[in-house]
Amino acid sequence: MNHTYVKRIKLWSPVVIIASVIFFFSSQPYEKQDLKPGILSKVDLSLVEKTADSVSFEYATSEISISRLGVQQFVEFFIRKGAHFFIFALLGLFFYRALLHEGVNVRKAIIYSLLFLAFYATSDEIHQHFTGNRTPLVQDVILDFVGGAFGVFIRSLKK
Repeated sequence: MNHTYVKRIKLWSPVVIIASVIFFFSSQPYEKQDLKPGILSKVDLSLVEKTADSVSFEYATSEISISRLGVQQFVEFFIRKGAHFFIFALLGLFFYRALLHEGVNVRKAIIYSLLFLAFYATSDEIHQHFTGNRTPLVQDVILDFVGGAFGVFIRSLKK
């Protein structure tokens, strides 16, 4: 097999795998991803309840607080949004890295990466529109994009 071909597969495989994982989870209804009956039911959340009891803010026109959601759903919100940020950070990092290794200059690689991330984050939320019990949110597009941009930034620090 051609050495260049193998190198390209190694470069782009993480991008394809991460994008596929995002697509897979976007295809699942909320009930299949609900953390409350599993992980969160086995964790003592009393410390969170005591320390974050006064935390309250709006996200996508909904109040996020323990008093409104309960402690399990409150924690689940942060886990879910952290997962959005983290997976898109990985996607941005590996997409940018692949472009650089393909010989794209840094400035163009950043621009192409950010455009790709904006497109993929938007298409992910559109995909969720067609998935049962999922709500597409502009705020999630922004969160995903910022996570992806963070990944690009982190990778850009490497010389």
